Amino acid sequence: MAEITAKSVNELRAKTGLGMMECKKLLTEAGGNIDTAIDNARKKGLKSSIADRATTEGRVALAVSPDKKRGAAVAVACNTDFTAKSDPLAHIADSAAQKLLANPSANVADDAQLKAELTAVAQQTGENVQLGRTAAIDGATVGGYLYSTAGKGKIAVLMAFAGPADDALVSQLGMHIAAARPLALTREEVPADLVAKEREIAVEQAKATGKPQNIAEKIAEGKLNAFYSERVLLDQDFINAEVFKGKVSEFVKSKGAQLAKYVRIEVGQ
Repeated sequence: MAEITAKSVNELRAKTGLGMMECKKLLTEAGGNIDTAIDNARKKGLKSSIADRATTEGRVALAVSPDKKRGAAVAVACNTDFTAKSDPLAHIADSAAQKLLANPSANVADDAQLKAELTAVAQQTGENVQLGRTAAIDGATVGGYLYSTAGKGKIAVLMAFAGPADDALVSQLGMHIAAARPLALTREEVPADLVAKEREIAVEQAKATGKPQNIAEKIAEGKLNAFYSERVLLDQDFINAEVFKGKVSEFVKSKGAQLAKYVRIEVGQ
């Protein structure tokens, strides 16, 4: 008879949300094979489909070190808004952010304490509760912006600057990034295959109107510039014209700062 370890029991619990004794029984019947145990649970009509439920709700959390040299952000996903706003999920999100802040190279998804807490919430709620995207960045100055609604963080933005950056800039720029959803910091960081696809589409659209190839390519370049203005952060128009009217790059420069990197994490992303 295959040995049923605590690790395999916990893994099955995390995947199904079933109780410890039920998981141990299923694993014993399946000879220790987790996939077989899940299949057998489904055949019995047990609530083993938690992991298959869409996690479109959740919350995000962020943490910045006291010296503002490092920031971390995490998302925790679940099925309902009610669970997303719960204290246990808030605790898990904050704890995961702090753990990542302390050790940015850590895989917090494998943290035993967090896994146990996620499993406990899943068992209590019957929902698919899991750790989502995580990110940590370092810089001369790191700032964070958290967009919250209905009692939970929905979007977390981390920004790393090459030099000093005051709190007002962090807040205003973070708000812009949260709302404008940029694809990349600079044009060079946009994936080459995406640029090629946009150019090809623009050329074909121009040719469909009867334009020759050379003219179509010039038109495509113009459309690419428009694409960059919409999707590249430093090329975007700053979202709050009452604060600053112009490009984001100009806004940051006017504050005597230089943005080196950003990360945007959103619930359901």
